[in-house]
Amino acid sequence: MNEFDEIRPYEAQEMRQAFNDLLADRHFSAVMKGMAPWLPNAMRNGLLRMAFMGVNTPLDFQKRFMKPVVKHIIRKHTDGCTFDDALMPVDKSQRFTFVSNHRDIVLDSALLDVMLIEHGYPTTVEIGIGNNLLIYPWIERLVRMNKAFIVRRGLSLRETLESSQLMSRYIHYAVTQKHENIWIAQREGRAKDSSDHTQEAVLKMLAMGGNLSELNIVPLTISYEYDPCDYLKAQEMQQKRDNPTHKKNKQDDLVNMRTGIFGYKGRVHYCCAPPVNTWLHELNSLPRQEFFAQMAARIDRELHCRYRLYPCNYVALDLLNSNNAQASHYTEADRHHFEDYLTRQIAKIQLAQKDEPFLRQCILTMYANPLSNYQAAQ
Repeated sequence: MNEFDEIRPYEAQEMRQAFNDLLADRHFSAVMKGMAPWLPNAMRNGLLRMAFMGVNTPLDFQKRFMKPVVKHIIRKHTDGCTFDDALMPVDKSQRFTFVSNHRDIVLDSALLDVMLIEHGYPTTVEIGIGNNLLIYPWIERLVRMNKAFIVRRGLSLRETLESSQLMSRYIHYAVTQKHENIWIAQREGRAKDSSDHTQEAVLKMLAMGGNLSELNIVPLTISYEYDPCDYLKAQEMQQKRDNPTHKKNKQDDLVNMRTGIFGYKGRVHYCCAPPVNTWLHELNSLPRQEFFAQMAARIDRELHCRYRLYPCNYVALDLLNSNNAQASHYTEADRHHFEDYLTRQIAKIQLAQKDEPFLRQCILTMYANPLSNYQAAQ
């Protein structure tokens, strides 16, 4: 285990100290005060300590603290979250590496955790989270209590290779020795235009630590009816268009996380494809470079054909193409509703030189791309 100490989640014997350190952190205390300002600090900490009684493992922590929070988010900020695992193995005691498209910085894996527990799986997922998001020490403590391992960003080429090798060895260790599930995004960062494509580099990283078949990879499609961060993504697209060197800062990351969690998402759906082990052997005769290219393409098809599509996707494609080719999939009321939504989202964008036609096209493209990819996958 010492090899992975700098990146791995906390182990059971470390949870109590991590919890005490969390309560002693003044930034975390300020966050808790914001959530319950009427409670004195001592009483707030006392209630948290009482709630922590009986929590011995990261899975206990997720069930006691995180599951109720995520369930509240589902009730208040979505119109329901559904999970389709009909194509998964009947034996739920197996462990899996879920490779999914990436819609939300925080919730992609958090919602999956709740869905797995509610559908009878014995444990949740460990997740990779970039250290660029660990803005404060309390955030790192909290995510490592919550079964997250750290992905180091902003490294030199040599350091990136070493970090990727270490992470891959850890993922193989977690699945085969710790008997944990893994969730990892199909690419680094969210697809700003919602056109989801697997980076071969992610698959190559997974292969560094051992045989891919032992990871039991499952392509997982996440479908949001509405992306609360759509206007933030469009804003960033214009900023990068106008200034190619533009980069988000820490405050931007916080705004994206907060908006993704507390923004309205409409209906949310998770759909699992069959594990890649059912077809991976078909690629074994290919040269290495072609192997990963074909594997990425096959995962993309598995993801794209399992989108849950909503009226807004069909409306967006017609608005983008200035036609009514998809009109059989929505009503006039659906069209008016989405156009009103689009206007409201664009109005939230705060830029000095606001290019509304460009921003409108960006957001329309985000909602049209899942449908375009779905149609191509068919």
